[in-house]
Amino acid sequence: MERLRQSGYQVWYVAEMEPGISDDVVLGLANREGAILLTADKDFGELVFRQGQMTRGVILIRLAGISPSRKAEIVASALAAHGDEMEQAFTVISPGAVRIQHRVAKSEKDDIAHRSRIRRSPSRQSLF
Repeated sequence: MERLRQSGYQVWYVAEMEPGISDDVVLGLANREGAILLTADKDFGELVFRQGQMTRGVILIRLAGISPSRKAEIVASALAAHGDEMEQAFTVISPGAVRIQHRVAKSEKDDIAHRSRIRRSPSRQSLF
């Protein structure tokens, strides 16, 4: 966390503030502060994708077996290179990769599902 603070990021570290609070509360704090959530806890994927909860963004850090200082460098580099893309997205940082997935809003999901049904329709009618 200190490396990110030194790079100019404002960082709230749950272990320093309120260790042991629930994931829902952590997500609520991130929402209240308008912060991107950095975590090693895969449960936040469940909250974001299945339960539809969202923050300004979630970054899942999958860097097991790497020293804390090296993790900090990798995360800081990913933020510098892709920070704007991480807004309203679920990002996974792993060794050698940064995957950014923007959550699809319900209305967009409905539109995609509707277009898929139209494409599968046996009708020869042209649709725009």
